[in-house]
Amino acid sequence: MSTTAIPLRQSTAAPFGKFLAWLTAKDTLATGAIMGLCILFIGFVAPSLYPPDPYAIHPTAALQPPSLAYPLGTDELGRDELALLLSGGFYTLAIALPAAILAFVIGVAYGLASGLGPSWLDKILMRLLDAILALPSLIILLFFASIFTPNNTTLVLLLGFISWPALARLVRNETMAQKNRDFVLATEQLGASQIYIARVHLLRVMAPILVVNGTFMVGDSILSLSALSFLGLGVQPPYESWGSLLEQGLDLIALNPWWLILPPGLLVFGSLLSASLTGQGLLARFGGTR
Repeated sequence: MSTTAIPLRQSTAAPFGKFLAWLTAKDTLATGAIMGLCILFIGFVAPSLYPPDPYAIHPTAALQPPSLAYPLGTDELGRDELALLLSGGFYTLAIALPAAILAFVIGVAYGLASGLGPSWLDKILMRLLDAILALPSLIILLFFASIFTPNNTTLVLLLGFISWPALARLVRNETMAQKNRDFVLATEQLGASQIYIARVHLLRVMAPILVVNGTFMVGDSILSLSALSFLGLGVQPPYESWGSLLEQGLDLIALNPWWLILPPGLLVFGSLLSASLTGQGLLARFGGTR
């Protein structure tokens, strides 16, 4: 029985061991992944573990520095800053992550359509993409954010439809480089559709590039949402995001409320650093194995 138990233990532990070895092969990737898990924990798990109501007002406790009662102090309304940070993390990630996924899907679909389509369609789509990329994305974002009523759905759509052009160009260029290779031409000779070629062959070849750029897009979405919230065009009151909390703290900078400025600023910075390190780590990892 012992001879059969050992192989079973090895077979079940092997996948986890391989994943752990792959993750820690590059310090950058491991650091980014750990930071990312911490950010996700703060945004999605920690709010349910910290019971105080983030929007309860306590006028007598306004602008209190960190203490046992309020671990990260209170804001000008007497609201618990730690509870606000956790709630703001939920709304920040709940908007930024779907927006990054939406931008990812649009960019991949647009790039594949341009690269696999007829030459006239490629020219039209590329000229349109050039025109979009020529415009500052932040200006476009502010323009449409000021037109539409900000809510969670609007912000997801707005961030998603603004962030895809760079990925679309990358996917198109990679598609153009791959579509004349022998295995793709052989699949075409067998009567495969363009959708089948894209799904079975091209996306598999481009998977490392897509994964790396997908992590960068998450960071871009968090940064764009924080910028909108900082300008009052993001998550609307009574709800908060990390960007809006940072803006409120800076409004009171004359009173030196460091506990209202440093935590949201560090969380935004940590989110961007996590996405950047994860992307760079994946790039180094895939670059060494392709």
